[in-house]
Amino acid sequence: MPDRGGGPTGPRMRVGRPSRRVRTLLMTLGVLAVLGMAFTMFAGFWTDWLWYRSVNYSSVFTTTLWTKIGLFSVFGLLMALAVGFNIWLAHRLRPPLSAMSVEQQSLDRYRMGIAPYKRWLLLGITALVGLIAGASAAGQWRTWLMWVNGVSFGQKDPQFHLDVSFFAFDLPWYRFLLGFGFAATILSLIAAALTHYLYGGLRVTSPGARATAAATGHLSVLLGVFVTLKAVAYWLDRYGLAVKSSDFKATDNWTGLRYVDANAYLPAKTILFCIAVICALLFFATLWRRTWQLPVIGFGLMVLSAILIGGLYPAIVQKFQVQPNEQAKEAPYVEKNLKATREAYGIDGAQVTEYTGTSTTKDKTQLRDDVDATASIRVLDPNIVSPTYQQLQQMRKYYAFPTNLDVDRYNISGSDEDTVIGLRELNLAGVDKQNWINNHFRYTHGYGVVAAKGTTADSEGRPVFTESNLPSEGDLGTYEQRVYYGEKTTTYSIVGGPQKEIDYSDDSGEKTTSYTGKSGVNLSNPVNRAAYAVAFGEPQILYSGAIGEGSRILYNRTPKDRVEAVAPWLTIDGDAYPAVVDGKIQWIVDAYTTTNGYPYASRTTLGDTTADSLTATNDNRAVVAQQNQVNYIRNSVKATVDAYTGEVKLYQWDTEDPVLKTWMKAFPGTVEPKSDISTSLMAHLRYPQDLFKVQRELLSRYHVKDATTFLSGSEVWQVPDDPSNKSGDAVPPYYLSMKMPDQQAQAFSLTTTFTPNGRDNLSAFMAVDSEAGTSGYGKIRILKLPTSTTVDGPKQVQSQFNSEQDIAESIRLLKGGDSDIEYGNLLTVPLDGGLLYVEPVYVRGGGLKYPLLKKVLVTYGGNTAFEDTLDEALNKVFGAQSTTPPEDEGDTTTPPSSTNPTVQEALDDAQKAFTAGQEALKKGDWEAYGKAQKDLEAALKRAEAAQDEADKSANKASSSPSPSATPSSGSGGAKASSSPSPSSSPSSSPSG
Repeated sequence: MPDRGGGPTGPRMRVGRPSRRVRTLLMTLGVLAVLGMAFTMFAGFWTDWLWYRSVNYSSVFTTTLWTKIGLFSVFGLLMALAVGFNIWLAHRLRPPLSAMSVEQQSLDRYRMGIAPYKRWLLLGITALVGLIAGASAAGQWRTWLMWVNGVSFGQKDPQFHLDVSFFAFDLPWYRFLLGFGFAATILSLIAAALTHYLYGGLRVTSPGARATAAATGHLSVLLGVFVTLKAVAYWLDRYGLAVKSSDFKATDNWTGLRYVDANAYLPAKTILFCIAVICALLFFATLWRRTWQLPVIGFGLMVLSAILIGGLYPAIVQKFQVQPNEQAKEAPYVEKNLKATREAYGIDGAQVTEYTGTSTTKDKTQLRDDVDATASIRVLDPNIVSPTYQQLQQMRKYYAFPTNLDVDRYNISGSDEDTVIGLRELNLAGVDKQNWINNHFRYTHGYGVVAAKGTTADSEGRPVFTESNLPSEGDLGTYEQRVYYGEKTTTYSIVGGPQKEIDYSDDSGEKTTSYTGKSGVNLSNPVNRAAYAVAFGEPQILYSGAIGEGSRILYNRTPKDRVEAVAPWLTIDGDAYPAVVDGKIQWIVDAYTTTNGYPYASRTTLGDTTADSLTATNDNRAVVAQQNQVNYIRNSVKATVDAYTGEVKLYQWDTEDPVLKTWMKAFPGTVEPKSDISTSLMAHLRYPQDLFKVQRELLSRYHVKDATTFLSGSEVWQVPDDPSNKSGDAVPPYYLSMKMPDQQAQAFSLTTTFTPNGRDNLSAFMAVDSEAGTSGYGKIRILKLPTSTTVDGPKQVQSQFNSEQDIAESIRLLKGGDSDIEYGNLLTVPLDGGLLYVEPVYVRGGGLKYPLLKKVLVTYGGNTAFEDTLDEALNKVFGAQSTTPPEDEGDTTTPPSSTNPTVQEALDDAQKAFTAGQEALKKGDWEAYGKAQKDLEAALKRAEAAQDEADKSANKASSSPSPSATPSSGSGGAKASSSPSPSSSPSSSPSG
């Protein structure tokens, strides 16, 4: 009978060896391969370190790195030791002699084959499992940092009365430890069983006992550890019920205990815990009794109990206790879910007010002036006019604007004005000659801001620019215009060296520049150049003569990428937007702290909740979510990225958020206090869109506060599809300066509408005060429409627009030839108990490849208008003209153009003559064109004479001087209607 530990004896056969030259060559190639792999790994590590150091966030890199290394080392070593020790122990406990059987004779060949390599095999197996376990543990660095730095929420869950931090920070780490323990135990059990089988401790077909006493004791202890861990799992499962998601007819992704959980699953888990502890003790007892009988019986009872107590009993309770009287049974738990969900998403302060949906004023002419006071209606849609900016302000093919522009507000002439803003960013696709030098050295940055009034357009339907041209000039003053960091800047650039960069071009030719900022990584060091050559897969970085003293490489250049890199624990909003602040272009990025461990708060999927008709067509607008499913979210950080220097700053915004406080403990010094936000920056901060979209989705169900209504589902709302296109995606929220019924003045707001579930009529209107730095910031107001009557929703209003015969005919004419119609944002404004809808209509006509604002649709109280300007449409709907004085000119008298009907009649005639002339011009009817021009001239003279007469009357009626501005025929926008611009004067409007 062969010895267990021996190996083959006797002479070894000599095998032919390769020649010395071949061995040397193979060794050299092997060494080079190892060095190449080592340098590749080093290059990735070194370039990351250099980048973090360049943005002054090296502590984020080192903290993350050491945490990963620590977790990798500790848990990799623990796994290796656990598996290796049990393999060693099983080998040591092997029987000295094997039974005489075919099975053992077959195994002898394997034992003899591995005998010379046992030590290396053991090291290989333990190293492999250690590497896998260590890599898995390193991925839990966020869980570890949150556990070790966790801050109390100061709130307790309603079931176990534990601080919320236990569920958000502690429980995930305990579950990881439990999962690691299970993995180590199972791998050890498998490795020990295989070793015992290989060396005869376990037998399958051999005569006699199936296991030796040593093998029985060893495996029983491992099984006892496994069952002990199962007991711990049952105990933690009790707390896991508070954050468990389940299907419930009241809502998707229901989280928290229900009646069956509290009265069946919770006691069942406690009973199963006790049974598992007893079963584990029985397994450990085999060390003395050396029999499997009791442990197997105990394990069988545990499995049976899990089926009966953990599965069948809760099903019986649900069937016979809950279902017959579900609302009464579930109501207390639904109330806990309502309260927790509203708190977790920051919607507990939402103010719901009943709103009639119909005007209370019989004489609608009185409401005409109220429109101007209620809202600065934005007719320039930032999601439509990017091609117009591109056509009118691109200047060079290597510049481009983002697909969706942004809405901000700027103080122009003493008053805040909604502004549509975009940066002229670098567009390498427009570079005529594509090569490495042009793409990475010469064309390196965009140039300048382009901004336009959001509430008006000129006589041709083009934006009224407040900042334009190249270099940009206008109302924004002097600022650094070069844009090295932007949403469209996704490739690297090498700047500051001997190769000059193209700055911009004007009438005198191309201007060149050289980057003087401190951003990026210095490439003067040959090691750095070699590392980046490997990291970017571009060998020219190593030897190119275009790189020299002072050369710096810029990468990670989009605002979202930079913020996410320096704060990997944040979830980034999908819409970064630019602002001119203190002489610099700053990208403003909203960032969130999230968790999915808030007890009783229902979960939501960020990717789905934040999707709308804009994110479907623009990847840059999609939210970047580290935790796809969350049940707690706060806009805890406001971040800025300098468009020239790339400097990233993180500001604490929510000073009470315990999740942010936890991360600030983990990464001290990375987040600056809220008090460091300057007044000029504060003026451009706003309520973030993605948070608003998450909140509106939750409020579609959680606007109710009583469990009975929630369970009945009678008050469920939905976010309507965007009626302005056929995408079938949700309507995006819109920024708008307006006032809600309980507000005294306009506030910059973010708005949306709701419709009943499965229907198109309006059920509610929601707005949040987005003016940062004000006392009302973040206040959510919901106007709830009555269920007894129907008020038209966005889709119905759009359908009404399209079905009216006059409007349909006008649209048909606008579509004449090869023109296309594009509907802008359908804005909703509460007004005197009713709802005013306004929608700009853009035309891409003839050879023009960009949209121009040609018409404005307005409806209120059943009256609809489709006119050239917002003023004209409002005048028609309300049957009166505005008497609001021009705010930006500071006049206190009534503008003659708004009060003198003779002037308006003349302007109407002038517009008709202009339209007739354009139609005649298209047809080539020169006789009709000449007649139209004569009619136009006559109408303008009548308007001028009437205006002079009105000015004389105004001077007599008022001691203050009347404005000298030429009267306007009306241009879109509430502010514009009371403040005519020179570009919309009678003398320029018809002739265009």
